[in-house]
Amino acid sequence: MTEGASEGYRRREVLEAVGVTVAAGVVGFVGMSTLAPATEDGDYAPPGGGPAADDGGTGADTEDGADDGDDGGDSDGVVLAALSDVPDGGGLVLTDRQVVLVRDGDDVEGFSAVCTHQGCLVGEVADGEIRCPCHGSVFDARSGDVVRGPAQRPLPEVDVDVRDGRVVLR
Repeated sequence: MTEGASEGYRRREVLEAVGVTVAAGVVGFVGMSTLAPATEDGDYAPPGGGPAADDGGTGADTEDGADDGDDGGDSDGVVLAALSDVPDGGGLVLTDRQVVLVRDGDDVEGFSAVCTHQGCLVGEVADGEIRCPCHGSVFDARSGDVVRGPAQRPLPEVDVDVRDGRVVLR
């Protein structure tokens, strides 16, 4: 094989790799724009109208997305989880509701689980932080403020309350 043929083959590999990368980026952008379109202020809105959208009472979701059998209804709100399901000093990501709950004793805070960077769902709550697995953004678990980017905006608060041992969406 001649030296020129070898270089041409390498250029071809590079061009194919660039083409695949560009195609993947376009597919990812279109998919994310469809699943979590940006709002007028640049934040990403969760599909289905946001975390506060009532899904007709399908019940509270657990971390793995399973329904706990509760009817989800409450005279003053939708039940998100049992207080005992939210680890004290940690949190629980409710993927179906797109809400992350963090707990300190009997105090529970709620935030949107949709990362403000590019709309991925956050993955975990650990060591006082809410972490997004997509690009490494980290948020303060007590305030939702950005601890480390690339996200530049805090996670929006979700209004929750603890009633009768349950975390309820207000």
